[in-house]
Amino acid sequence: MTHYPRVFIALFLFWISLFASLLANAGPPFLTDDPEPVEYQHSELYISTMQTQTSNGTTGTLPHIEYNYGAAPDLQLHIIIPYEFNSPNNGSRQLGLGDIELGAKYRFIQETDSMPMIGVFPLIETPSGDAEKGLGNGKTQVFLPIWLQKKWGSWQTYGGGGYWINHAPDAKNHWFYGWQLQKEISEQLTLGGEIFYNTEQVQGRGASSGFNVGANYNFDEHNHLLFSIGKGITNINQTNQRSLYLGYQWTW
Repeated sequence: MTHYPRVFIALFLFWISLFASLLANAGPPFLTDDPEPVEYQHSELYISTMQTQTSNGTTGTLPHIEYNYGAAPDLQLHIIIPYEFNSPNNGSRQLGLGDIELGAKYRFIQETDSMPMIGVFPLIETPSGDAEKGLGNGKTQVFLPIWLQKKWGSWQTYGGGGYWINHAPDAKNHWFYGWQLQKEISEQLTLGGEIFYNTEQVQGRGASSGFNVGANYNFDEHNHLLFSIGKGITNINQTNQRSLYLGYQWTW
């Protein structure tokens, strides 16, 4: 009789951990981030949705709000406020506030002809979402990454990784690695793709990897559309049968 509740709890915590890490790693429209902060005294605002489907159901945001501000030269302050949904295949759909993300990106090496740009972007995931409904992790999480970026003409690549600290029940501290490559097709359109890898996030679930391809379209200097789609490469059914990001970005 006790076996089934334990299985349910393990699956439940797995969904939470998976979605929280996907959201927090995002450098829109990708999971991999970059070291470049918002310009000093400038801002960017995203209104976006993210969705990930597994064999157990679909989780995502409808929407989440992301705001970044250039607080000082080389320093960006960051917040994400998500309105999340959790739609398990064998249960009722849950909606509500998710885990609010706070962070600060600091660039400590500028890009040169021979040197990539390098920066850090520590994040804190506050346990503001209702974990019992699958809308939060239930415990504070911390992500400690380092990111690199290099540009050659119309080509640009960035990537890196970091360590997740997560003390939720059955969750595991784990590593995330990702790398992205993009090409500026025109002043309006940029196309790109990424690959990423997570070590085991929940006891007994194994590591996972995946990819995304996406685009950034500039309507003008202030208004932008971002889009990506992807799926898992390994551990697909449990982690990522299909994923989607769609967002509007306003910069000023």
